[in-house]
Amino acid sequence: MDEKKAAILGEIPRLRRYARSLLRDRESADDLVQDCLERALLRLESWQTGESPRRWLFTIMHHLFIDQMRKVNRRGEATILPLDANEAQAVPAEQAENAASREIIDALQAISPDRRAALVIVAIEGFSYAEAANILGVPAGTLMSRIARGREELRSLLDDTARRRSIRIVEK
Repeated sequence: MDEKKAAILGEIPRLRRYARSLLRDRESADDLVQDCLERALLRLESWQTGESPRRWLFTIMHHLFIDQMRKVNRRGEATILPLDANEAQAVPAEQAENAASREIIDALQAISPDRRAALVIVAIEGFSYAEAANILGVPAGTLMSRIARGREELRSLLDDTARRRSIRIVEK
């Protein structure tokens, strides 16, 4: 039992990263991770010993996220908060890489949650398409479509950002 718990604790940084990409809010993401860990520990017997808990935990977290979004849609509450300009960069970027990273993160946050989840699970977390489809509970074709559309949407958003940066306002 203790080695199972230790393996689960080792996945917390990845769970936090995924939760932050889904929710955009540190406190809400931490709540989602806590709910995920609580559910995992209550259902520890359903995890098969010998395999990594990563896929199992991500599946739990994704289902909790979907349930939370359904509640929000039913009640009409808004729990996902866009980052304020002041929150997005408390300290001005001193290097081009920091500014580029911020633009990518902002663009990622601007796409739909379904596409963002698919992209993050495959491109950042490194799951295979089959594993990601299983985690998200969608057919592999749907996952590939979400990834393709998400990538195209990201390209479009990043192209617009680059164009806006290159346009200079000339005052008379």
